[in-house]
Formats: sequence, structure tokens, C-alpha cells
Amino acid sequence: MTVKLKPLNRQVMVITGATSGIGLATARMATESGVRLVIASRDEETLHRLSEELRRKGPGCVDVPADVANPRDVQRIADTAMRTFGGIDTWVNNAGVSIFGRLDRTPLSDHRRLFETNYWGVVHGSMIALPYLRRSGGALINIGSVASEVSLPEQAAYSASKHAVMGFTEGLRIELMQDNAPVSVTLIKPAGIDTPFREHARNYMGKPARVPSPVYAPHLVAEAILYAAANPTRDMVVGGGGKMMTTMNKLAPGLMDKVMAATMGRQQRTDVEPRPLGDALYKPGKDGYERSNWQGHVREHSAYTSAMRHPWLTTAALLGIGAAAFTMLNGRKLY
Repeated sequence: MTVKLKPLNRQVMVITGATSGIGLATARMATESGVRLVIASRDEETLHRLSEELRRKGPGCVDVPADVANPRDVQRIADTAMRTFGGIDTWVNNAGVSIFGRLDRTPLSDHRRLFETNYWGVVHGSMIALPYLRRSGGALINIGSVASEVSLPEQAAYSASKHAVMGFTEGLRIELMQDNAPVSVTLIKPAGIDTPFREHARNYMGKPARVPSPVYAPHLVAEAILYAAANPTRDMVVGGGGKMMTTMNKLAPGLMDKVMAATMGRQQRTDVEPRPLGDALYKPGKDGYERSNWQGHVREHSAYTSAMRHPWLTTAALLGIGAAAFTMLNGRKLY
């Protein structure tokens, strides 16, 4: 079945984790595109304030305080969307958190809580959204990560949760294809993004955390999400640096392991203290920020991601990525 999606200005969209980072950037950009929004977050105060802002600027917004780890909360999101707007056209499972630190220094209780948000939150959102999306067609968009494909030392628990999100999303897509369901299922895989990710992460490293370079602006992920909401898309990496990592990991996994072991430890540590927003693993941190206070270079554009949204540029972008990967690997033994 060919999936047909509505133009953004005719859509009702649900966004979880809407008060920070990627979710916040997406909610604001969606409002500018004429989308009616249902936004969810654990931070009730910031959520209500954001909802008021978006109602002033757009066609409609309603907020639902919710913890995606709790399926009853997620069902309330769907119920509110149906009661307020009469339908759901796109559901974005965005809520997430991380842990910086080695696996052997991370308590098992923290591993479990991370999965409750990052993996089970996606499962709850997807299973609850699907009956509504099946009814008249729509898009389910799950936020994974480059770490869905390339595991990061010092963030291995986070990587494992994003690997799980990828496996779940791909399996769900195939099952919906078997049913000829009119639902587009997309996995968005951002590279390092300049959001309050490090501020909200639990940290066992003994030094302030940082997102490894290259780092991209959150509006690039928002643009990818809104593109997938209106154009059936299987998956999309945001950031050419992220695509480089996933390509190298497929071409030369042994070499990539050595590169990660040699570089990722120092790349994820800094002396720059994060903005004091609070560890959000078990309870909401202070939200309302799209970006981190990181002072390093942030890439405001990505030629690769732009090309993926414009099919005639895609071949050129892939050739460029392939050539760069070949140059890096030329003369080295592939493992």
C-alpha cells in the first residue's frame, strides 16, 4: 500500500519530550508550519508555559504532563489528542535521557530506568498511537541515534537502548507492511546535537560530560522530523559526520572499534561545567532550553541531511560520503 501523508498545515502531531532540545525545536518549527500540537513532558511548569507560547503563535496546542515510562500517561496523551482535535496524524516518540560512564560503574537500577524511558517509552507510544494512525493513515516517527548503529564507550547503556529502538522500529515497520497498513514508520538517527543532553544525563565519569564532535544544531533534526511527517521516509541520519561513522562501522568494524577506543574517552570529557539543569534520569530536570551551554563549534547546516530531503541530491551526497570513507580507510587493513 502506498502511504499518503497530509500536508503539515492539516496535521495533528503528538510530540513527547517536547520541552527540551530536539522536542522543543520541533514543536516550535511545527507551529510555524501550521501544525496543531499535542505536547507532552514530565516538567509540568515548563510544559504549560510552552503550550501558552505555541497557542499564541499557531493554530492550536494542548499539553499533557506525562512520563512515557508509564503507559497510562501515554494513553492520556492519545485521549487528549482525540478529545481536543479529533485525530492524530503524526506521533513523534522523542523523550529520552542518557548516562555517561563505564558499564561497570553504572548501577543496574540506572540501566533499567534508562530503558524505561528510551526503549519502553517508544514502545508505549508506538503501540498506543498505532490504532489511531491505522484508522486514517499517518506517520510514526521514532528518535533513535547514530548510537543505534555505532556503540559509544562511556555511553554504552544509552547506545544499547537506541539499538533496541532501532530493532523495534524496523520490526514494527515490516509487520505493518505485512498488514498493508497506511502508516509510515521512520527512524531518525541524529549525530551529536547541541541540546541540553549532557545537562540532563546522569554522569559517573568524574568530569563534566560533553557530546563528541561533530555537533549539529537541533533545528536540523526538527527539519528531518517534519519532512518525515509529510513524506514517507524509512530512516534518516542527521549530520554527515554521523553518516560517516555508520558507514565506517559497516565497512571496517574492527578498525572502527580501535578508533572509538582511542578517541571517545577524551571526546566525552571536558572542563566546561554544564548549565545546572539537573539529572533527568528519575525525575524531570529543568527544561525550556533548545541548546546546551557548550561553547565549542556547532554546525548549523548539514549538506548530507539536506540532500536526504531532496532526492536529486541524495546520490551526490552518498558518493561524497563513500569517497570520504574510502580516503580514510585507503591503505589500512579492514577487519
